[in-house]
Amino acid sequence: MKKKIAFVNQRYGIEVNGGSEQYTREFAERLLPYYNVEVLTTCALEYIDWKNFYPEGTQQINGVAVRRFPVDRPRSIKRFNQLTERLLFHKTATEDEWINEQGPLCTKLIQFIKDNQKEYDVFIFVTYLYYLTVRGIGLVKNKSILIPTAHDEKPIYFEIYKGVFNAPRAIAFNTDEERELVYSIFRNQHIPSNILGVGAEPPLHAAPDEFRSKYRLSDYIIYVGRIDDSKGCNELFKYFIQYKESNPSDLKLVLIGKAVMPIPKHSDIISLGFVSEADKYNGISASRLLILPSLYESLSMSVLESLSLGIPVVVNGKSDVLRMHCHKSNAGLYYRNYREFEGILNYLFNHPDEYALLSENGRRYITANYNWPLIIGKLKEMIDSVALNADPTRQ
Repeated sequence: MKKKIAFVNQRYGIEVNGGSEQYTREFAERLLPYYNVEVLTTCALEYIDWKNFYPEGTQQINGVAVRRFPVDRPRSIKRFNQLTERLLFHKTATEDEWINEQGPLCTKLIQFIKDNQKEYDVFIFVTYLYYLTVRGIGLVKNKSILIPTAHDEKPIYFEIYKGVFNAPRAIAFNTDEERELVYSIFRNQHIPSNILGVGAEPPLHAAPDEFRSKYRLSDYIIYVGRIDDSKGCNELFKYFIQYKESNPSDLKLVLIGKAVMPIPKHSDIISLGFVSEADKYNGISASRLLILPSLYESLSMSVLESLSLGIPVVVNGKSDVLRMHCHKSNAGLYYRNYREFEGILNYLFNHPDEYALLSENGRRYITANYNWPLIIGKLKEMIDSVALNADPTRQ
């Protein structure tokens, strides 16, 4: 009989636009041949307010049983931001209050884990930050794996997360840099761990010409992901507009992903919103390069997807993880200010031989480090070890 495993994530669905959520879906579907896989999640679609969108209950998504629980109340982002300021700067709020307001507040899901923990061999909690992991992982220490997707941000230093990072039987990190960060903060080297990452599997035949024709585009750079100030998009818009003023051309900036912030009204900035997986890959393959301005990344699926297609990346050099990808792959360049941003774009646009070398290096990097059979094999080994060696005294 197959072991029964449960992924716990704040959102789940084909329409959900988020790195850890897509990460969870990729793993859940690829583990189906080996385990009885369930996902425990909320009814929310949007992370800003966590409003219930999906119906409560269980549904099948690509063969995975997805069990949804309603969020107790939506999040007010204004109230949450005020609470964050009170906690960080005035110490007039508690971390417990902050976790509940961070959400998604879903007491039914936590109660389900508590009542049904014996039905599952392993629980896999994806992302350390949110309510579900903080309130749930301590209930099933005996049989839990944490995939923290951690980066150097203020909340990770909260006292409450010491319990989270010292609870699981095993931890799956995305990069060496993430593991070093977590070890430096929590001193939890005693917990078994491995570097997992995620697979990047481009389509066998990407269709760049089809994308250009469909969206009437020719020469452009691309950003893929949530369009959010927290992802560095404000700076990206500022830099791109300044670049176009200093370097007139037909170059466009194409955005793929859901916008949760205003996008400047500019003839050379084109937002396509949420697109299909095929359009995403076709769009990347038709671009000159992929831009990622984010400071906070634990891995970056869009960077891996771009490199797998042979499209060089230009990233924020203030992110240790993104800078690491550039160093290890020799398939991308990084900037720390506008002058470097401008210089990198002009260099790549005017040095075709060096561009071709970066392109080939990217494909090799992905093949060697981010292929699905390798990664699924490492996760299976971790799951089987946790299931076999679960210590009931830790419950």
